[in-house]
Amino acid sequence: MAADPARRRRQVTHEAGVFRLALFVGLPAVLISLGWLWLGPHPVRVRVTVSLIVLGFWLFGALALRERVVRPLQTLSNLIGAVREGDYGIRAREPGENDALGLAYLEINSLAESLREQRLKAIEADALLRRVTEEIDVAVFAFDAALALRLVNRAGERALGRPASALLGETAEHLALAEALTGESPRLVELSLPHARGRWEARHGAFRLGGHPHTLLVLTDVSRALRAEERTAWQRLVRVLGHEINNSLAPIKSLAGSLRTIVDRPTRPADWESDLRGGLGIIEARADGLQRFMASYASLARLPEPRLGTVDVAQWVGRVAALETRLPVRVHPGPTLQIRADSDQLDQLLIILVRNAVDAALETRGGVDMTWERRDGMIEVRVDDDGPGLSGTANLFTPFFTTKPGGSGIGLALSRQIAEAHGGTLTLEQRNGARGASARLALPIG
Repeated sequence: MAADPARRRRQVTHEAGVFRLALFVGLPAVLISLGWLWLGPHPVRVRVTVSLIVLGFWLFGALALRERVVRPLQTLSNLIGAVREGDYGIRAREPGENDALGLAYLEINSLAESLREQRLKAIEADALLRRVTEEIDVAVFAFDAALALRLVNRAGERALGRPASALLGETAEHLALAEALTGESPRLVELSLPHARGRWEARHGAFRLGGHPHTLLVLTDVSRALRAEERTAWQRLVRVLGHEINNSLAPIKSLAGSLRTIVDRPTRPADWESDLRGGLGIIEARADGLQRFMASYASLARLPEPRLGTVDVAQWVGRVAALETRLPVRVHPGPTLQIRADSDQLDQLLIILVRNAVDAALETRGGVDMTWERRDGMIEVRVDDDGPGLSGTANLFTPFFTTKPGGSGIGLALSRQIAEAHGGTLTLEQRNGARGASARLALPIG
């Protein structure tokens, strides 16, 4: 409730209150002195002189006490005002020991020093952030609530083809950035900017500046990276296909030439028909091998989208473990869990992992163990073997790369593709503290 105006007028200031209190404290002594002086047998001239002296000292003492009390408060007010204005260089005098006012000065000095250090750190952090923002090869934009541009870095200037002074204040719609501010974050968008066209990864989020909502937009040009990855993938694919096709065509060409030589001879040897049948059989086998290779590649390239359904983890793991007949697979039950996934694709994935583990365990007459656990909102299925371990992990998931005789090099690549299609991950690593390898499949429970 607001105070009454008349009451506010009746209130006295702190200085006036101190002055009145000083006068009131000295009033009894002044009255006694003047009473003794004027009631005694003293000349009038002496009475007047001494009275003026007593009254003068009384008023001077009250004013001095008022100044003594008010001046430190004014000093404190000036110090606090300087701190409020951001001037942290002003300091009070060093206090003496056991000085209550000095302790107040000491706290003000400490507060000013702390705020000065914090402001210095904030300035340095802001300068570092601005330098990093300017130097990174990522376009950064900040828009206010009306979607007007308020901040842009050098990469953004290059993408839009204009300096910041000409861009600030322009709307996202006018800058052709409105599409990037909508939808999921992050996501790929096609943008046609004045000096940069292609696919961009757009990330946007909200922040507050000066108490007002703003939107931060970060654009990363992925066109060059995608083209480089695509070129690398094509080169790798051509090398693998060329290697496999040459491995099949070279013996076919050689056998075809030998058979033609036999057929073209004027006189054929007695066993020329058996040689012909044997050569044609080898050609047929190599053609079948090449056909199987191409079918394996087709299965990797045409993996369908998962058809999600409810999968009971215990039943899934137990079902796949029972399919392996070469070696008993030990299943260590984990928590009761159900996940949303494509049951057929998960069966194929786990069959590949178990088959590889059994292949490795048979080399050393070891065993294979399977278990699962819940970790950070994910389910992790682990397949451990007692095999010879991994000789290297760089090319494990490279399509068509294999270290097994007769292997196609498709299994692990297909398994990882299935895992990633379900929002999960697949890793293969050496076991810690034991012989063999461990395959870890992580899938989201939701």
